[in-house]
Amino acid sequence: MTKISIKLLEQSDEKELFKFEFENRDFFESKSLSRDDSYYNFDNFKEIIKELVEEQQKDMVYMYLIMDSDKEIVGRINLVSITRGSLNKAELGYRIAEKHEGKGYATSAIKLILNEAINTHKLHKIEAGTSPDNIGSQIVLIKNGFQFTERYNQHIYQKGKWIDSINFEKILD
Repeated sequence: MTKISIKLLEQSDEKELFKFEFENRDFFESKSLSRDDSYYNFDNFKEIIKELVEEQQKDMVYMYLIMDSDKEIVGRINLVSITRGSLNKAELGYRIAEKHEGKGYATSAIKLILNEAINTHKLHKIEAGTSPDNIGSQIVLIKNGFQFTERYNQHIYQKGKWIDSINFEKILD
């Protein structure tokens, strides 16, 4: 496996990230929630990235790119829905490009983001959810020390039907 790194999203990443999202659109939509067509309009995409960078500066989200040793984007990993104060937690989300799936990138990226969550963002708990059918994602979470917490029945409306959600959490030491 190629060594990877993660890097906080910057406005200057918009062209390369747009290409990554566009090339993997069908693959990502087959596994998770679909994005509106407007997301794939470059002018709209630039605005979305601008807003995300501004939200990062306000400690609301942390959007990272997963990069291989050639500095190619192989995936994304994010900490969102950040709650400070007595909870001090975030939700984890990630996606790996189809051509890079199964190479251990998600497992390695989660290790890296957990380090950022503890040492840079000072978080106490990370939560993550996946569909019951996404066994690979569940394995990646368990490999990184996440514990199953609950299953929500008919929790998310996707592609014309209600699907369940399986949730995990990790307490950061």
